[in-house]
Amino acid sequence: MQSKATSIAQYLDELPPDRRAALDAVRATILANLDPQLEEGMQYGMIGYYVPHRVFPQGYHCDPKQPLPYAALASQKQHLSIYLMTGYMECAEAEWLRTAWAKAGKKLDMGKTCIRFKRIEDVPLEVLGEAIRRVSAADCIAYYSASLSTPRPVRPKPETTKATRKPADKPTR
Repeated sequence: MQSKATSIAQYLDELPPDRRAALDAVRATILANLDPQLEEGMQYGMIGYYVPHRVFPQGYHCDPKQPLPYAALASQKQHLSIYLMTGYMECAEAEWLRTAWAKAGKKLDMGKTCIRFKRIEDVPLEVLGEAIRRVSAADCIAYYSASLSTPRPVRPKPETTKATRKPADKPTR
């Protein structure tokens, strides 16, 4: 759920204490490991980390007025989320994250870019910090640019089976 908060302080102030504590810990880890060319601010109703226009003037192709997203933190209805956009753009980073998370002995609940968790104890902060350190602003731009130039795979149409076919019209004689 998107927040209407216009500042990070306001966003955090709206959270219950347990969720705020968890996001504070994750936020501190991100900030301690973030490339200096990246910035923190509110983006898409979440705490966002992004490549600012001074570094990447083109911005985000979906909305060029927005800086290029890098990561985000959010308090959703059923969980807290960490979004790592480079995991979506670069499969090697997503694979590294899955492996490192498992080695830390934590269960990873992850979609394409979203890591879902309920408690801070579910997040190996040292792994998150390394994931942030591994991808600089320049890397993010390179992954993003490559993803735009790579044709998207076309999903095959599902095959029909006898069970899914509509009965053919009976020919009239």
